[in-house]
Parts: sequence; structure tokens; C-alpha cells
Amino acid sequence: MPPTRPSAAALTGLVDGVARDGYAVTPAFLPAATVEALRRRALALDDTGVLAPAGIGRGEARRLATDVRGDRIAWLDNMPASPEERAVRVAFEALRVAMNRGLMMGLEGLDAHYAIYPPGARYARHLDRFRDDDARVLSCVLYLNEAWAPEDGGALRLFVGGDVGVDVLPEGGTLAVFLAGRFEHEVLPAQRTRVSLTGWFSRRQC
Repeated sequence: MPPTRPSAAALTGLVDGVARDGYAVTPAFLPAATVEALRRRALALDDTGVLAPAGIGRGEARRLATDVRGDRIAWLDNMPASPEERAVRVAFEALRVAMNRGLMMGLEGLDAHYAIYPPGARYARHLDRFRDDDARVLSCVLYLNEAWAPEDGGALRLFVGGDVGVDVLPEGGTLAVFLAGRFEHEVLPAQRTRVSLTGWFSRRQC
């Protein structure tokens, strides 16, 4: 699969949205063929048991809490990269460069994983940044679902002010980005299996 670069318009829209609102959403961040290949890759890995139930917390305090978080995940850095994963790395590198040029965010490494939510699973309201670590700067969620409809549920709900929420439908190819330390968010239960690639850009710790 050849490297995939988002359009200049998509990158500009994401940078402008984060500058203005702290978050941005764009459809068709990647071509449909790349999105489909990533979806098939995630589902195949899940079928072979590579994805495992996700926990909350970190280090010795990390634990499973299915009442809080019900997805299964697999970190991309923990396995050899497939052609479609190399392509998506190229796309996210273009995003990183655009954010640094436009907003001087100092973004460096990307940590990313596949996330699969079975029907009815959710992720309760939370913040992507740990209390004692501000390294995570920008959260990114690329949706890999096929023919998703509003009645399928599974929206990402960003709390943009108190309990005021903005819902993002997890349509395939849609990318949502938001400031990791600013926005609490949750994943609402879906009627179907929900697939995404989720990551965080971090900055260098002094």
C-alpha cells in the first residue's frame, strides 16, 4: 500500500479547529480503501486473540474495570507494522508536522492502538492525561467502521463546557482530535461492534 497523506485542506481545517476550539473533526481523513484495510486488520487481529481487554490507570495501579471501560486493544508498537499501518503512520506524521508548524505544540512521539468495542460496551467519562504526567498533548481518534448510522450509537461525546457535550459519530474515515488535558469525554454504547485507531501525541519531558 503506498504512503497516504491527508489533503492540505483537511490538515488546515484540523489545525484551525484546534486553535479556535481546542478540538476538530474531519471526515475522510484517509481514503476509503486505507480505512477498510485498517478495519480488516483490526478485526483479524482480534479474531486471533491479539487484542486484550483494556484497563484503567497505569503501572502497579493499572486494573481491569469493565464497568468503566469495555474495549479490547492492541498497541501498534507491540507488533510488526502492516502496509496499512505504515500508511497511517505517514498520515499522522503529516498531522504532527502541521500542528507543530501552525500551533507550535512541540508534538513528538505517537502512541496508538486499535480499539474494538463489542455491542453495549462503553468508556465512562474521563480525561486522557494522567494526573501526575502532562506528556500527552493531543488525542486522536480515527474511526474504521463501515456504513455507520446514527441509530448504531457509539458516539464519542466531548464535554466542551461543564456537562455540554458535542457528539462525534464514529463513521469510517472520520478523524477527531482534541487537547488531551482539556476535554473530558466518553464513548457511548453502540448497537454494533465499533472499531477505531486511537492515539496520543506527546511532548518531550524535560
